[in-house]
Amino acid sequence: MAILESAHLIDTGLRIGAAILAGAVVGINRDLHHKPIGLRTLGLVALGSCMLVLSVTQYALQHGANSSDAASRVTQGIVSGIGFLGAGVILRGPDQIHVLGLTTAATILVAAALGVSCALAAWPVLLAGFTGTLFLLIACGPIEGAIQRGIDRRQGTGRDGNY
Repeated sequence: MAILESAHLIDTGLRIGAAILAGAVVGINRDLHHKPIGLRTLGLVALGSCMLVLSVTQYALQHGANSSDAASRVTQGIVSGIGFLGAGVILRGPDQIHVLGLTTAATILVAAALGVSCALAAWPVLLAGFTGTLFLLIACGPIEGAIQRGIDRRQGTGRDGNY
């Protein structure tokens, strides 16, 4: 029995560690781009999501409830709560036309999903989601910038209106 409890503790620690790492690495990208949310915040979002699902799953195992239903309800609550957190980082630019913070808000949701994936030990989902997140944040930023510069050149104005 002690071996099973020890294995469960190690498994739980690995899930939580993976959630922290996944959220934190995504947060490092946000820090490097001087965004209002970073390593600690996204690490905490992923950790919190992981802990919520693991806690409900543990409760369900101890009390005989259907853990998949409970985890599903917790995940729904996480997504709702994260929506409010994400809304707090979305701002209108000084020109009142451009919206700022949408990518940062999306990274909050993704960090929560990474945490849920860790809690559920959905390792293929975590790996694919984590890889996709880093690709979008790192590789697609320059692509997005190049597209925007091309559009600005065609229209004859830049974002600052000085072309």
